[in-house]
Amino acid sequence: FFQKTLNAVKSWFTLFGWSKGQNPISIPYSLRSDMCIVQLTVVQEKTFKRMVGKDKGIYGMLLHLNGQPIPGIAAIQSLSPDPVERMFQLHWQHSELLSFLKSKGAYLPHVMPEFLLAPEDYEIWTEVNTGLRRGSMRSSGKLSGRHIFVLENRTFETMSKRAWTDVLLQMYKVFVLPRVSSRMIPDPSSLESLQNMPGIKSEPLCSNVYSRYERTVLIWLNKNYEKYRKIVWKDSQRGGIPPMRWIVNFDQDLLDGLVLSAQMGAYCPYLIPSHFIKMYTDPRTHEQFLHNALILVKALHTINLDMDIKV
Repeated sequence: FFQKTLNAVKSWFTLFGWSKGQNPISIPYSLRSDMCIVQLTVVQEKTFKRMVGKDKGIYGMLLHLNGQPIPGIAAIQSLSPDPVERMFQLHWQHSELLSFLKSKGAYLPHVMPEFLLAPEDYEIWTEVNTGLRRGSMRSSGKLSGRHIFVLENRTFETMSKRAWTDVLLQMYKVFVLPRVSSRMIPDPSSLESLQNMPGIKSEPLCSNVYSRYERTVLIWLNKNYEKYRKIVWKDSQRGGIPPMRWIVNFDQDLLDGLVLSAQMGAYCPYLIPSHFIKMYTDPRTHEQFLHNALILVKALHTINLDMDIKV
């Protein structure tokens, strides 16, 4: 499940997370390496710089999604050539990133700034905080009274991957989902056929599972499905018009492909005779579910919405 979630997050941010089109990312590797311009000085006093476009790092992504930078942090940063000072600088930047996201409503109590570091910087962080390496006292975990987690390399990589995935998910939650406007969704009670169905309220305190923006999307799914199921499959030879359903989640209720196909049929009706009419409206077998999924993916490709979805 986690790997599927990670793949979905990676696909979305690759396609839509940047101001100048697609930019492939890997979690956590490219996010950790693209934090800034890294400047290293070697013994021969030659300076090497790894250039990262100002729109291609995590802060460029955040600026694109949020419209404003984190106070005090530019999209491109120059790091100290000293390994310990560089680690402290990155740790501070990660702390500011997490604090900024939390101030916007992100829920990240389990993500520590050190989990967002690269492995070599995390190793320095543990050495400084356990007394094995001398470093500045400004960022010492001992001084903050916070428990120090010392993880072996493999465990750290797992934790880092999970931490960065959760950071991206929370960025989506606080910067993208709020763009959903309830003003665009008519009152579902205006549909006579929905009046006998339990309602979904969009008020903030009505659910401890979904945000009000997610519940607005659920209202939209219910409204469109109830209206367009009778239009998309009125001539269906593979089960007839599908029955009414109450859509209350984004996984089980969408498994057969009918709900998403109804949404697409509402906006792209030309896909109905070429694609959706061929779907099973009451799928029972794995083969029928797969058949519907293949048709849905082909329809997405037809309108050039290629999100690398795996059937």
